[in-house]
Amino acid sequence: MTVLTTAAAAAVVLSSQAANAAPSEKLTKDEVKTKVDKLYEEAEQATETYNGAQEKQEKLQKEISTIQDNVARGQADLNELRDSMGLAAAAQYRTGSIDSSLQLLLSSNPDDFLDKASAADQLSAQQVEALKKIQEKQRELAQQRTEASAKLKDLATTRTELGKKKKEVQAKLAEARQLLNTLTAKEKAALSAADARASRDAGERVDLGDAPAGSGRAMAAFQAAQSQLGKPYQYGATGTSTYDCSGLTSWAYAQAGVGISRTSEAQANDGTRIYSQSQLKVGDLVFFFNDLHHVGLYAGNGQIIHAPRTGTVVRYESMSTIGGPFMFGVRV
Repeated sequence: MTVLTTAAAAAVVLSSQAANAAPSEKLTKDEVKTKVDKLYEEAEQATETYNGAQEKQEKLQKEISTIQDNVARGQADLNELRDSMGLAAAAQYRTGSIDSSLQLLLSSNPDDFLDKASAADQLSAQQVEALKKIQEKQRELAQQRTEASAKLKDLATTRTELGKKKKEVQAKLAEARQLLNTLTAKEKAALSAADARASRDAGERVDLGDAPAGSGRAMAAFQAAQSQLGKPYQYGATGTSTYDCSGLTSWAYAQAGVGISRTSEAQANDGTRIYSQSQLKVGDLVFFFNDLHHVGLYAGNGQIIHAPRTGTVVRYESMSTIGGPFMFGVRV
């Protein structure tokens, strides 16, 4: 026991000495910036998934509401059909206890009886039709309830995914803030000044060249995006005070009277793909990174208007400095 205790104590001392001998080195400003930029990129990836889940949730909620309204109306129709059948059955029970042949023999007015018998046959045919309607309505309601149940499960799964992605985005941003907090006040100021300078220079002195203009609506979308220069980036935002990348492009096209998808991945299928940068026109959507998690609007001369990432604003930027490869453009 004494030997083991002594050995354990020695191990603790040695590990403590090793830890003190090799403290973690402080990252330089440039290393912090590289890591923070990477975290912001990962946050943007998670943001686009978050946006997709949010869009799906809203769509499911509308569909479920419509189905539930249909079920309520259908149940009311079914109740009405059942009530009418019940009244008819009760009337038959009250008047149909004597066999029809005996009713004919005992009737003081055979012609009157035959008229009633014909009416009874007609009533029976109407009841058969009513029963068919009840059966059809029951099948329809059962199908709608099954569909609603499936969509409610899908909604629960979507909400879970939405919560996870929101936490993931927030965790990435929190980690980035922690890294930035390791910098001195002077280093933080230098990074902020560089970002502000990039936004100002891109916003005020960009040379858009003479790229061909897109369609009337594409140009209207581009001009709408121009009107938002300087607005801050905010994940999940669609304007008009803040935007994320696909929030800006979807808002801009909405101002031109064109509805496009909410997420960058979905927007990639909202038109004709243009794979050559030289063939792009002003107002085309432009996609970056292999998973298409970033999108902007082509502005001309190799520039785009976009909402870059957390800590920046809507601005012009060269396609060569986005940080990921140009994949293709989309002409809406």
